This record gives sequence, C-alpha cells and structure tokens, in this order.
Amino acid sequence: MATRTTPTKTRIGQVLAAILTALTLMAPDMAQAQSRIKDIADVEGVRDNMLIGYGLVVGLNGTGDTINNSPFTEQSLIGMLERLGVNVRGDTIRTKNVAAVMVTATLPPFTSQGSRIDISVAAMADAKNLQGGTLLVTPLLGADGEVYAVAQGAVAISGFSAQGAGASITRGVPTSGRIAGGAIVEREIDFALSDLPYLRLSLRNPDFTTAVRVATAINQLVGPQTAKAIDPTSVMINVPAQRQADLVGFLGEVEQLRVQPDQVARVVIDEASGVIVMGENVRISTVAIAQGNLTIKITETPQVSQPAPFSQGGQTTVVPRTDIQVDDGADKKLAVMPSGVSLQELVNNLNALGVGPRDMISILQSIKAAGALQAEIEVM
Repeated sequence: MATRTTPTKTRIGQVLAAILTALTLMAPDMAQAQSRIKDIADVEGVRDNMLIGYGLVVGLNGTGDTINNSPFTEQSLIGMLERLGVNVRGDTIRTKNVAAVMVTATLPPFTSQGSRIDISVAAMADAKNLQGGTLLVTPLLGADGEVYAVAQGAVAISGFSAQGAGASITRGVPTSGRIAGGAIVEREIDFALSDLPYLRLSLRNPDFTTAVRVATAINQLVGPQTAKAIDPTSVMINVPAQRQADLVGFLGEVEQLRVQPDQVARVVIDEASGVIVMGENVRISTVAIAQGNLTIKITETPQVSQPAPFSQGGQTTVVPRTDIQVDDGADKKLAVMPSGVSLQELVNNLNALGVGPRDMISILQSIKAAGALQAEIEVM
C-alpha cells in the first residue's frame, strides 16, 4: 500500500531539515567565537593623530552669530577681510550670516600628502543653525602646533530647526556638522615601519590570558620564540630576518590569526538609564533572593448628597469617599540560586520574580555585598 504524505508531515519535515541545516552551520562554535588579532590589538606606533582648527562659516540664512555678543567672531571677520584687501576696521558690522566654529579631524597613520580626510565642524557662539553654510579656508594644527591639513567646503548637518509665530521645533544638533573629504593633507607624519627592530602589539582590553594566547598563535605561525607576552597589554614580536623585507605582508598574516580573547567577569550598570550589561563569565554562589515592594494606593471618589425633595432646611453637600489598598508584595516569590549559576540562569530567576531593571541593579549590588557575586561591578 502506498503511503500518503500529509501537508502537515511535509511541513514538519521541512522544519526539521531547516533545523539540521542550522545546526550544521553552527557546529564550529569555537571558530566563530574567536576574534582576529587585528580586532583586539593595535601595532604600537601605528596610530591616529588629532587635528584642530578655528575658522568661519559663511552663507548662513540669518542663523549665525550675533556680532555684538561674539567679539571673537567680529575680530576674525575683520581680520579675514583685511587679508583680502577690504578694510572695515572701525565700522559697525551688522551681519548674522557668519559663525565662528571649531574644526576637528583625525589624521590616519601613513596618510600621504594630498589625501583628503573628513572633518567635523561645531559652532562656538550663539549661532542657531549651520545649514547651508560654507567653511572658509581653515588650517588644522597638530599637538606640536604645525599645520598638517587645510579644510574648506560646504557643511552638512544631520539636525534641523524650524519655528513659527507660536511654536518651534528642533531635531538633532543643527549647530554641528561634517564635511566629507573636507580637508587636504599638507604634511605627512614620518614613520618608517621597516626600521623598527621589533614589533609590539598593544591589546585594547589588557588581559594576561589573552596576551599569552596571542603570543602562542604567532609562534605557531612563524616559529617558537618569535612572540612573547611581556605584560597584560603588550606582546613583543621579533620579526624573522627573512621577513624583514616584507614587513607589511608579515603583519597582514599576523593580523588574520584568530584567538579566543578572555575577559574579567564584570557587570556594568548605568543607573541613569537603568541599563545592565553582564559578561558571560559572571557567576554567583548559592544565594536566596526575595524581592517585594510595599505599595499603598489611595483613591478619592467624592459623592454628592442631596436633601429629600421639598425638605425644609436641607443642603447639598459633598461626602468624601476614600478607598485605601495596600499591596505588601506577599505574592512575591523567594528564589534560591545554587552555586555556579550562569548568566542565563541568573537572568531567568530574576525575571521569574518580576524584577525590573531598576530593582535588578539593587539586587546585584546586594549580592555583591554578600560576597556571592563572583564578578566586578562597574557603575557608570
């Protein structure tokens, strides 16, 4: 007898096939959990440099600085016009189409002369909006006071501001913006990577275990005694003589190595917003938790009392009616968490108690005070 497959069985078979496919793709869990060295460490000496400058944004539609309230804007405007051959010193300047701004940028490592970098522009005085403005030529200085780039261009803002006779609205920050590719690099920062006698990797999250794992992975690729963890932050690499000529290629191979980074068990709490972030290594010892609140609810429902019809001397009065309800949290449960509870089990137990983020912060701090939370608590 032929067997007939029902649509329900067909759908179940499709679901099972999809689950098996997903489990097959998720098999190499450890490989997916590992991170590349380039994502957890930096090469010392290969770093960004901060640039800053002061300039003027013109072309604003009456939303610029008030000249009377911003003397530095007036002085900058007079100085710029004098450099262009226009003498307005001693005259009264009445314009609201100019704004004094600070210009900031990040100069990436190995940026060559003539390259373009993005810049950020932010108003300094009482300008209302930088929309439609154009930044005039602004030198960008490094920490040593030297000019490394020159910025100019139309400012693009992400916010907006509008107002009418009786109301106004502002979204985002219209007094700051960016100029994509708005600065041209005029000076390079000398750094010869090939002249370094050795390389040093700096871990972004210092940890002894992670440093040892990075050194081990490099030694397995190149050879023993090539890399050595010298502290929780640094891993020193002695570049083999045969790879000195191709140092960039050597670093490219090292950066692609994968290691499993380790971290200290930590609970980060932001009391202002009620956000709690817990790492996977957070564990607690055996502890019992009970959470309940005393809530008193008072409801006033006054009623009107009227005299009987045709009564003599009767008055209409308001009779108070008060209803008081007390919730002492008697329906709350006591949760007992055994030793070695994982993060998922901790969250499940606290959720079972009906605990919100705010109460969970107090509970975690109480568990830590009791010595049962095997993790650091960092309050932001």
